[in-house]
Amino acid sequence: MSSGAERPLSPHLGVYTWGPHMLVSILHRVTGGAITVAGLAILTWWLLALAGSDAAYETFQFAITHWVGRILLLGLTWAFWQHLFSGLRHLVLDIGAGYELTTNKFWSIMTIVASLLATAGTALLFVGGAL
Repeated sequence: MSSGAERPLSPHLGVYTWGPHMLVSILHRVTGGAITVAGLAILTWWLLALAGSDAAYETFQFAITHWVGRILLLGLTWAFWQHLFSGLRHLVLDIGAGYELTTNKFWSIMTIVASLLATAGTALLFVGGAL
């Protein structure tokens, strides 16, 4: 059944040049998974500790206020903001806007910048004792 004609190859990563839009797309998937797995694990642990004994809640409180716990919470905070801003960007793309190369690149970079600024703002809000 071979006709001898070469079949066209589907494009793959070697064809495309790396750009911020690719990074934001990958980060959207990664942050969604991180929020789902790690976020739900921490939420479940907190609810079980809350419903359990005082010792269980103190253990949770110790772990979450430890420097490792704080870094984990900071990472989840960044994942939340990155996923939110990336989702808003995808929403705009879904309505058919923002596909021009310069516009797409600009808003991809702004998604990353906005997530970092929102994470810093959130961290300052909590560290500053406002909440």
